[in-house]
Amino acid sequence: MGQSDFIHKRSVMRFHDGLAWLMQIAMFLALGLLVFPSHLVPIVGLGLLMALFLVFVARPVSVFLVLGFTRLKLHEKAMISWVGLRGAVPIVLATFPLLAGIPRAEMIFNLVFFIVLTSILLQGTSIPLFAKWLGLEAPAPEKLLYPLELEPGAGIKSELINVEFPGCSSTAGKQIVEADSPKGALIVLIGRGSEFIVPNGGTVLEAGDRLLVLADKNDLGKTRMIVDCE
Repeated sequence: MGQSDFIHKRSVMRFHDGLAWLMQIAMFLALGLLVFPSHLVPIVGLGLLMALFLVFVARPVSVFLVLGFTRLKLHEKAMISWVGLRGAVPIVLATFPLLAGIPRAEMIFNLVFFIVLTSILLQGTSIPLFAKWLGLEAPAPEKLLYPLELEPGAGIKSELINVEFPGCSSTAGKQIVEADSPKGALIVLIGRGSEFIVPNGGTVLEAGDRLLVLADKNDLGKTRMIVDCE
């Protein structure tokens, strides 16, 4: 279904996205019922040793081995190794020994839960500082919500794409009719600052504009070339 076009696909995707979040909430509530904070105290020492080993030894070694032949730089690999947060999956897997009733299953579950908690507190809270220290900090791109959507359906071969318009583009300062765009591409909306403009052929394109373009799926590559810098 993800690779197919059908009526109301966007609405179905939103529904399933909301359902996935609801299931995550239910899962964490269920996991919370299995945890007793008083049971974590006896395993604090062992849990800290295991968590520190995973954070500073096991994961960095595995990441650098796997990415050793890639073009990623040293500081980029270090960043990848640092953001190895443990999540709900290890905790869910740690419930299997409990269900199987194996010896010391409760200690295994408590250890896994403590390691996940330590990873979140240590790595999760320090990611912005670590990224800044490695020189990988970048501002999050502003997400513009367009008041227009295209509901894909059978027989529709076009797609709405969001195109950033940089100041270095040779098209900046020109009218839309002068832009070298594919015949199957149509600029249907322009986001300029916090405003939206319904364009016509005489609309002048400015640096920083965000274009909502309706284009044939086969011409998406050519459409993005409208804003390429020479």
